[in-house]
Amino acid sequence: MKRSEFIKIVKEGILAIPKKFREQFSNIEIVVEENPSSEQMKRLNLSPDSLLFGLYEGVPRTKRGMGYSMVLPDKITIFQKPIEQAAGESKERIKQIVKNTVYHEIAHHFGTNEERIRQIEIRRNNRQS
Repeated sequence: MKRSEFIKIVKEGILAIPKKFREQFSNIEIVVEENPSSEQMKRLNLSPDSLLFGLYEGVPRTKRGMGYSMVLPDKITIFQKPIEQAAGESKERIKQIVKNTVYHEIAHHFGTNEERIRQIEIRRNNRQS
């Protein structure tokens, strides 16, 4: 898939986040990269053949205190190639993975831990089935 088309899908995934949450985004940048770097994979203790769809790097809103100023934006990276690899040729599957990944990483921005996000995802997937 062309990068421009993938970026459009990511933007759609961002717009799928309810407006009340999008309006609360603070000091955050969402970018697309082809693949995670070897440093990112090492930091997460992932093997080189693991599929990482997205990554949140920053200070969650719940941990920002009075001294939170003059800092670089939080960064959410969506990784195109692993998503395409998992989705195969299905554009609809790519859209679904991107939407879920954006949702997952935004939840980290708001301070939700990995375990809680996984519980929410299971409930959401069960309702969609």
